[in-house]
Amino acid sequence: MSGKWKIAAVSIASIVLIAVNIYLLEKKESKVERTIFVENWTKVKKDTIRDTIQTNGVIKPVEVYDIYFDTKKNDFKKFLVKEGDTITAGSSLFEYETTELDALKADLEAEKTAAEGEIAGIEEYIGKLRAYQGSLTSDSGIAAIDESVEKNLSTDLTTNSTDLIKSNIEQEMYKQELERNSLDEKVKMLDAKLSSIEEQSNAIVTTSEADGVVKNINKNLKNPIISIVSTNMAIEGQFSEEEMKKAEVGMTIKASSSDSKKALKGTIGRIHSYPAEEPSLKKDNRFPFQALIEPEGEVTEPLLVGSKVDLTVITNEKAGVPSVPIEAVNYQKNPYIYKLTKKGYVDKHYITKGLKAEGKQEIIKGPSVGDVILLKPDVAVKNHSNFITPIQFEKVKVPTYKKFTSREKVRYLLLGILEK
Repeated sequence: MSGKWKIAAVSIASIVLIAVNIYLLEKKESKVERTIFVENWTKVKKDTIRDTIQTNGVIKPVEVYDIYFDTKKNDFKKFLVKEGDTITAGSSLFEYETTELDALKADLEAEKTAAEGEIAGIEEYIGKLRAYQGSLTSDSGIAAIDESVEKNLSTDLTTNSTDLIKSNIEQEMYKQELERNSLDEKVKMLDAKLSSIEEQSNAIVTTSEADGVVKNINKNLKNPIISIVSTNMAIEGQFSEEEMKKAEVGMTIKASSSDSKKALKGTIGRIHSYPAEEPSLKKDNRFPFQALIEPEGEVTEPLLVGSKVDLTVITNEKAGVPSVPIEAVNYQKNPYIYKLTKKGYVDKHYITKGLKAEGKQEIIKGPSVGDVILLKPDVAVKNHSNFITPIQFEKVKVPTYKKFTSREKVRYLLLGILEK
């Protein structure tokens, strides 16, 4: 074949190829027109999605116990602990005396003295009654009657018989003995109260109600005179207004610190509903919270009070749910994703969304785990379009090629040439 014929043949082939391309491109409903080139795709995966708050906090004791002292009613004696002492529940903290007990003691002692005086008077009176009673039967004659005896006996001593007078004396003595017995019981009761006060006033000691470390002692006796911090540690921080909408007591936390080799775990134990500072329009209000740290066992790594930690609060968590990257989800009226079918089509599937976090979107209703989906395409996608993908030469093998039918070989070859 001469050179002219070769040039003519190549020119004709080129013209034919160009004409075929133009025809396929301009043909209505052409497959070429509806074929998109897919470079990025992925699968619906079974995954765990966590919605979190990322913040920071500081290690502090869980509790602070403040001890108060009333200097108006009590006299302080001395402290029995020093700052930094580790104490347990029941440990003595300080001694004092109470002025109220002293006044009560004085009143009780006065009451006891009066009762003992009454007893002495009754015994003296009973003695006179017995003396007069004895003289009534004495041969030496009736003794002179005491004025008090004559006044209290309800009988006429000049006209009534001796037996009647004796009977009245017996009744009066019985009455007086009852009164004396009553006063004796009263004196015993007063002695018991005085003994109790004496025991207290000698050394009234205030003791700790919890384990902890003595943080502060106010030697000027200004309240609180002692502050005790617990040995259990917690994490304290502050939530923003937006974070407050998601945070709840009981949520799981994870924390890490440069001072600790292990990650800390726990839960949110307390959230203040009022800001740390007075609410203001000029700044973002911050709400204090406290996270309790779970013990790691009998041997726990000591935490340094005041050390800073990076804190993650898990506000929502879904485990083992169908998940796709957020960029795979498209929006018009309803959310949808494009599924790449085994027959070579790109089909639109509406979805029902679930939890969205960490760049992932949970699919409650839609394509299943394992389905291949289209990531964000560079061009507009028509539903039920054909798609092609780049050749992955490392996967092009002769055995794979032989699996295609002749028709499939021609079809895929033309699609590849024409689309590119």
